[in-house]
Amino acid sequence: MTTNFQNMPSAIKQRSEIDKSLDQGFIWLTGIFALAIAGALLWITAQVAIGAWPAIQEFGFGFLFKTTWNPVNNEYGVLPQVYGTLISSFLGLLLAIPIGVGTAVLLSENFLPAPVRVVLVFLVELLAAIPSVVYGVWGIFVLVPILANLGKWLHNTLGWIPFFSTPPTGPGMLPAGVILAIMTLPIITAISRDALISVPSSLRQAAIGLGATRWETIFQVIIPAAFSGIVSAVMLALGRAMGETMAVTMLIGNSNNINISLLAPSNTISSLLASQFSEASGLQISALMYAALVLFFLTLVVNVLAEFIVLRVKRL
Repeated sequence: MTTNFQNMPSAIKQRSEIDKSLDQGFIWLTGIFALAIAGALLWITAQVAIGAWPAIQEFGFGFLFKTTWNPVNNEYGVLPQVYGTLISSFLGLLLAIPIGVGTAVLLSENFLPAPVRVVLVFLVELLAAIPSVVYGVWGIFVLVPILANLGKWLHNTLGWIPFFSTPPTGPGMLPAGVILAIMTLPIITAISRDALISVPSSLRQAAIGLGATRWETIFQVIIPAAFSGIVSAVMLALGRAMGETMAVTMLIGNSNNINISLLAPSNTISSLLASQFSEASGLQISALMYAALVLFFLTLVVNVLAEFIVLRVKRL
């Protein structure tokens, strides 16, 4: 018995050294993986920039402000596509944020029995597993006819508003925005729910103890405490919406024109790449690569802005 006690410190010390070595090895391994990811990102950026260089030399920054896309005359401008990318993404978020955050509140609080919440969480997450082309097909055969009737009513009733000034023609900005809202709902709901669940229960109990009602506790305590996580969810969904390709290509109408009406066809950078890259040649390929580079920097700005907002919120 005495011998065993004498050997225990050395055994503990030996195990501690092994743990330190394993920890250090894990740190080095994860560092290598992080550098590999950064290197892959830089390599992709460099390859796209190299492919876009002829168009950069030919058009310069004027490429961002021109509205003509004519492969026959080698005239290229990406302003309508940038406009369509931003407007369709923000329209999708405008529809998805209240529904997604509301669903997250419903699934994080005890409004429903636990078995029902489990089923609903599974169904929400299942939306993220549906391929985008399935969303596109569903949008063509189901969503577009429904929105066509709604668009006619909006145009006939509110046609004096520029957003509804054109009659609906089928595919357009509104169907694309609605499909993006549906596709970003799982991201906003799942991440917002995790943020709401992670709020300490002591905050809820303290608010109720001070006399706050259930809804006052949710809107004035829980949501503000989880606001940074909700902002992260929204920004991640925005990046997802800006890069969506197939569903938007099938529903937005692929019109290279700027039209403020939500009922008119439009285009996005992703849709432009998907619809023209297979048949492109010469300077057109370089122009498409230039457009891809613009989309890359747009998503980069969104992610940087998200980090900035989250840091600012955490400091408050």
